[in-house]
Amino acid sequence: MENQYGICRIAVAPLRAEPSDKAEIVSQLLFGDHVEIIAKEERWWLVKNGYDSYEGWMDFRQLAGITYQQFVEVENQKQLAPLGFNNVLTSADGSLYYLSPGSNLPNLTDGYCYAGAEKFKLNFEPFDTTVSDFKTDLASTAKFFLNVPYLWGGRHLFGMDCSGFVQTVFKMFNIKLNRDASQQAEQGELVGFLAEVKSGDVAFFDNEDGKITHVGIMLSPNEIIHSSAKVKIDPIDDQGIFNKELGKYTHKLRIIKRFVD
Repeated sequence: MENQYGICRIAVAPLRAEPSDKAEIVSQLLFGDHVEIIAKEERWWLVKNGYDSYEGWMDFRQLAGITYQQFVEVENQKQLAPLGFNNVLTSADGSLYYLSPGSNLPNLTDGYCYAGAEKFKLNFEPFDTTVSDFKTDLASTAKFFLNVPYLWGGRHLFGMDCSGFVQTVFKMFNIKLNRDASQQAEQGELVGFLAEVKSGDVAFFDNEDGKITHVGIMLSPNEIIHSSAKVKIDPIDDQGIFNKELGKYTHKLRIIKRFVD
């Protein structure tokens, strides 16, 4: 099968574990996410996200076709939908699309972006990730998502899982992280001790089998922002995250990684 490429043409599209509407949602595509098409089964296509190589099945009608050259151009996307609740695109037929922060704006030109041949007018100012300052703006960017509910596989403003939250925050600073917590734990530089933590370091937590199952962003050596029930700030120490509502430790600290010196 020849390589084929597509781009997400709706605000958010589920990626499923199997080619069925009943299958588990393993991740999501946001508007402008580019994919390689791996296999086709009637209306279900197996795709690989060009940003993080994550694979899943989706309804092909949520994609627009693009060329390999367009695929590469989106790979280098630097301008995104900003932190905000009114990121509105107007399509050629006048209907509106409401984008989550961090969504791509492919082929942005003169106030318009494109999903394949479809043209969309921006009704907001795009955010340029190349001018964002990690050390200055990391905390406020992460806190923008406070109270977004936890959603397994979620990557959008109305539902995020732990790794989707971390990936989205870092994308706003043009730092590419993998999709799952266990994959993200393989990136970055190791921080030896909790006392050495800087704001923006990323903490990983394991289960009884030693598998990395949770991730969050350190705000200080004793505070972490993470998605668990919702995006929230909790105390952390050498044992892990202490949940005040439950009155106990809920996540056992494994390692801490640094992505920005």
